[in-house]
Amino acid sequence: MAKKPDLAALFGATDASTFLGLRRVSPADKFSASSAYIGAPGATPYGSVGAYCHNAPVVLRRAIASLTANIDRYNFDLDGPTFPDGTLPAVDCGDVVFDEADFAKNRSAITQAVTDVLANNAVPIVVGGDDSIPVPMLQALASTGKRYTILQIDAHIDWRESHMGETLGLSSTMRRASEMSHIEHIVQVGARGVGSAHPQDYQDAVDSGVRFVTAGALHREGVTAALDLISPGANIVVCLDVDALDPSIVPGVIGRTPGGLNYHQVLDLITGASDKGRISAIDFVEYMPDVDVDDLGALVVSRLIASTMGVLARQAAR
Repeated sequence: MAKKPDLAALFGATDASTFLGLRRVSPADKFSASSAYIGAPGATPYGSVGAYCHNAPVVLRRAIASLTANIDRYNFDLDGPTFPDGTLPAVDCGDVVFDEADFAKNRSAITQAVTDVLANNAVPIVVGGDDSIPVPMLQALASTGKRYTILQIDAHIDWRESHMGETLGLSSTMRRASEMSHIEHIVQVGARGVGSAHPQDYQDAVDSGVRFVTAGALHREGVTAALDLISPGANIVVCLDVDALDPSIVPGVIGRTPGGLNYHQVLDLITGASDKGRISAIDFVEYMPDVDVDDLGALVVSRLIASTMGVLARQAAR
């Protein structure tokens, strides 16, 4: 066959300009939705690598294109359609503007987009971009007057005070979160192997009250080992670095490490968090299209986002 077959067409793909073919809105619009996809190409990248995940929001929209005409089909990951009758679907808010030189502007744009989505009583799904993106997302939540538990799912703990002279970069995300008065508890899940953390960084996290469930512990004990650390009724922010998933299914990450979580473990963590309390915001970061293998990572991450939208639609209907 001389031409690569259009498999998306085989499945009836239609408009791929938005995630899942969802309605496009501006974050500043007035809209009704259970969740809103916000593309964030970058926030505070390190100078040595730049915004290496900047095209992820667009690539993930393209990766899910084959399902745009099948959004009403039965989703076996959710035991029903992604958006069942009587629930509000998600929307796509497009991408915030990214400036390669003005990092404060990037953070402000992300904070404003999240604030606007929250004003519509929808859950922001912030899709990066690198792992500095959660910082402005978390800052936006301060205006709600609520207290939050972070469920971080990540191969790394991100507790560096600074790296390369930058305190708001991807290696410092959870340390910066711990300093925010509206962040009440942090549960960190999925750490494994050797990362950027020094022993003192880990000790600082423990001393601050962080509860850790390593990838190995989760494999041995199941997702309840993490979910049991979340208080019933908590307002939960899920910070998901996709290198938490094993590189055999998400190879498109900057630091591949064996022993990661599988698709259903991560989805069970998200579903379990929604059942335990209420997910108020979630981010998916660190998918790096340039090092993916045959778009395998894009397939897994985009399907995980779609299933999360279904979880949030059910949450809003409760």
